[in-house]
Amino acid sequence: MIARSASHGPRRRTRSAWIGSVLAAFLGAAGGAGSATPFEAGTPAQRQQAFVDALKPQRGGRPVIAVLALNDATETTDLLLAHAVLERADVAQVIVVAPHAGSVRLYPTLQVRAEMDFAAFARAFPAGADYVIVPAMEPSDDAKVVEWLRRQAAGGTRVVGVCVGALVLASAGLLDGRRYVSHWYYQGDVSKAHPGAVFVPNERYVVDRGVATTTGITASVPAMIALVEAIAGPARAKAVAEDLGVAAWTPAHDSARFGLNGERRWGYVVDKLALWRHEQRAIDVQDGMDDIALAFAADAWSRTGLVRVQAQAPTSTVRLRSGLSLAAAPVDTALPRIELTTGAKPVRQLDLTLCEIEGRFGTLRRDRVEQELEYPGASPGACR
Repeated sequence: MIARSASHGPRRRTRSAWIGSVLAAFLGAAGGAGSATPFEAGTPAQRQQAFVDALKPQRGGRPVIAVLALNDATETTDLLLAHAVLERADVAQVIVVAPHAGSVRLYPTLQVRAEMDFAAFARAFPAGADYVIVPAMEPSDDAKVVEWLRRQAAGGTRVVGVCVGALVLASAGLLDGRRYVSHWYYQGDVSKAHPGAVFVPNERYVVDRGVATTTGITASVPAMIALVEAIAGPARAKAVAEDLGVAAWTPAHDSARFGLNGERRWGYVVDKLALWRHEQRAIDVQDGMDDIALAFAADAWSRTGLVRVQAQAPTSTVRLRSGLSLAAAPVDTALPRIELTTGAKPVRQLDLTLCEIEGRFGTLRRDRVEQELEYPGASPGACR
């Protein structure tokens, strides 16, 4: 999520804007500046419980959760992880909703199909969603998305902004006067454009009067497990966490771990200028494939800044484990493959992919990916 031109692949940019993003990365102009509040009160477990209590269902029956998407550009892992965790939990009706029917282009890679457009969702659920999950999308102020989100919130829907989805919430006026978190690189953007929003450091997720937000991309998994706990209780959340390979889902987070130092800034500039260094790799996809493992592998390799990732299959679409339809390109056996690890817990795929990235490009490149995903990294020895 750091240099916009790298992270927001589908966005059409002028040459001057492209140069500006490079200089911003070099100078560290967006490196986490902005106002901040003190630590949240209580232990991590107490803060987790407060988050859970604040998001408990307000209506009877099986909750309806809309995972919001913008057809042109929605962040890969923000959408796929949130949707897959909630589907896996089987505690609500979970639907990917976009302004228009059809494809949703994900960035930095992959493409899925929206399950409903806004009109179809309104017909199916005239009372609105119980919860709306808002991934990062580009632009963050799309008029149709903002208006739809405002209407949902006005009807009592609880909203969860994942990563830079906080900018979408801010565009809808949902962060004014509220505490929030977001991806470290974009926190300054939110605070500058919306000074009434109050940034909270060292928290992976927070909630303020029905509006929740998370830090960078990998925070979507613990935040969704906490939402599962709110809907169905701690036993169900624990079972989902064990199935995914998640040991804990408290909001504890070290914000100081993330930021642009001189070495990182220079690396982004060099990457932008060395366009010839890109290579292309393929992931073979098939029906029933785990969304979480696929998203982690595809997103992480893409965020090296050196690899373009393509999903390939004998058919033009495959149906992922969660039920989403994923677009696939024809199989090209000449391309090197990205192999997903079989038999591992799906969340473990990120650590394994980071180890492969380190082996291919070195520790600095792995650090870059961890920064972009706002991931604190695996435990020592994970690559052995």
